[in-house]
Amino acid sequence: MHHDREDTTHAAVAIAMPTDSLRNAIQRAFLADETACVQTLLDRAQADDAARARTGERARRLVLAVRERRREAGGLDAFLHEYDLATDEGAALMCLAEALLRIPDAGTADRLIREKLGGTRWEKHLGQSASILVNASTWGLMLTGRLVTLDPAAVSDVGTLLARIAARSGEPLVRQALRQAMRIIAQQFVMGDTIEAALRRARAEARPYECFSFDMLGEAALCAADVERYQSAYAHAIDALGAAERSGAAAATAPGISVKLSALHPRFEFAQRERMLQELTPRLRALALKARAAGVGLTIDAEEADRLEPLLDVFSAVWHDAALNDWDGLGLAVQAYQKRALLVLEWLAGQARASRRRIPLRLVKGAYWDTEIKRAQERGLPGYPVFTRKAATDVSYLACARYLLQNRDAFYCQFATHNAHTVASILEFAGDAGGFEFQRLHGMGESLYAAFTEQERGCFCRVYAPVGAHAALLPY
Repeated sequence: MHHDREDTTHAAVAIAMPTDSLRNAIQRAFLADETACVQTLLDRAQADDAARARTGERARRLVLAVRERRREAGGLDAFLHEYDLATDEGAALMCLAEALLRIPDAGTADRLIREKLGGTRWEKHLGQSASILVNASTWGLMLTGRLVTLDPAAVSDVGTLLARIAARSGEPLVRQALRQAMRIIAQQFVMGDTIEAALRRARAEARPYECFSFDMLGEAALCAADVERYQSAYAHAIDALGAAERSGAAAATAPGISVKLSALHPRFEFAQRERMLQELTPRLRALALKARAAGVGLTIDAEEADRLEPLLDVFSAVWHDAALNDWDGLGLAVQAYQKRALLVLEWLAGQARASRRRIPLRLVKGAYWDTEIKRAQERGLPGYPVFTRKAATDVSYLACARYLLQNRDAFYCQFATHNAHTVASILEFAGDAGGFEFQRLHGMGESLYAAFTEQERGCFCRVYAPVGAHAALLPY
């Protein structure tokens, strides 16, 4: 929608004071008292007894439907069912996946394999899942564990035979086999090595109720050359998405791309605010203009808590750019595990209403919890920028979800969740009105949303699909 300059200026003046006040409140809430925060959010998230009963029943139906599909589930869902983090094997896999491909030398990699896979009981998982992936991985892990620990008394006859074969090949071969196994498992997370490969796979695998948002994997830029490489990769991905056949998709369901501002500037931090605004804002603006021309949505990904305020500064600068004032395809992700999440939404609502268009808002729980806790401890801070209990994050997510749905004139709501009760709560909050979508990670949540769309006709799910080489997956 186009507006004349005078109209837009008056709108901006009208909200200047509350917007400034909210930014100050966001800054003050960085290490807010958790108990006080939760109490405020509980008041926002509470529902009456009848609504809670309806939500509970809807969630129960979803869980039962997912359990009925459990043996049909393949890929990562099946793998996580079998190797829960409560098991020694699940914990060993998590540690290994996080560290293995970061190790440059063979000797250290062998020692890591011995440490993490020795002493685990892989054989007890054999035959416990109908998934080919789970059973194939179990054989490989059992074999590797037995080779490293040299404990033939604990294995079955088949396991002993395989261990002897591998022993003749030596640890280097096992190391390579294990790396390859990790790559195979990682394919459950990564949509494709390139955007073209990801698009082909998306066309082949998409269900009628799904669309996609692609995330180009990679670490933050450390130098100007990194920035140029990431900028080029984002631009190429937008071109590829724009050229792909969209089958007449509406704007809300058009393909999207996620960008990280830390990939577009090597000093994306609060202390470099002026330099960052001068150098980073034009880069994001260029990508936004390209995305608008291609009919592709562009979402700014959330990052560490220290980067929230610089992110809001850059978003606001590009959102209010005159060349983009007729486009509502620029969105961002907000992390509910940050204590400032609801205040951020209130500030963003002011930005949206000043421009008289909606912000696509992806509500997530947050993916950097361990990092945030460790950073706060290392710095000796008196508190944490994130909630320390999962239950508090859940309350925050529901309070934020309700706020978004109550302000659909300012937001196109996108709820990223794999939780059946959260899905049921959002549907209860939404009532009969639409104007929102659900989101899930590629490789996860298929069973939930398959069951959900059978029970709730007309609902939509966007798949968040990472794109890149396996080496770039592990930091992600």
